Amino acid sequence: MEKGAVFPLFYLPPVEYFSKIVLHKENILFENAENFQKQSYRNRATIHSPNGKLDLTVPVIKGSKSHTKMKDVRISYDFQWQRMHLMSLQTSYRSSAYFEFYEDDFSLFYEKQWNFLFDYNEELTRLLLKLLKINSQIKYTDSFEKNYLDLADYRNSIHPKHNSPEQFKTYFQVFEERNCFFPNLSIVDLLFNQGPQSLKYL
Repeated sequence: MEKGAVFPLFYLPPVEYFSKIVLHKENILFENAENFQKQSYRNRATIHSPNGKLDLTVPVIKGSKSHTKMKDVRISYDFQWQRMHLMSLQTSYRSSAYFEFYEDDFSLFYEKQWNFLFDYNEELTRLLLKLLKINSQIKYTDSFEKNYLDLADYRNSIHPKHNSPEQFKTYFQVFEERNCFFPNLSIVDLLFNQGPQSLKYL
């Protein structure tokens, strides 16, 4: 039996994140007390656009420094990032096999406004677990622990600036012929292209 693990809450996390959740799904804790980390997946996701990799970033209100608690980080709506993200997803995945099947589930997240990044990521994570059919209870840490001796810790290891040691099998991507296959993109890339087969891939 695999030991448990602690995870941060990300915005549309990469495939690796959910492969680790599947591995530890019997005992998962989501980090509830960490500080916000800039330039991380906490407010960034990478998708496969017609022109290659495209980063989607949820802007946060200035003043959200590294010492700001993640739960206190507010989302900025100074410009229409929700409209831009939704249009980018539509442009990138409209012709994928399952985009229309899931589109309504995600459109809400680009119509309604959330005040806090943590709450936004939490609800997205719940949706993704449901769509992926990963039966894992949502539990949270009680306080911040720098190190865990009895849990695998993915709070810092899954990061845009770190190359994953995982070997990712290829699957069909809409613009693969034009741009090549990109591994470990946002989970929505897998979901829109593979649909119900996504869990088997993970």
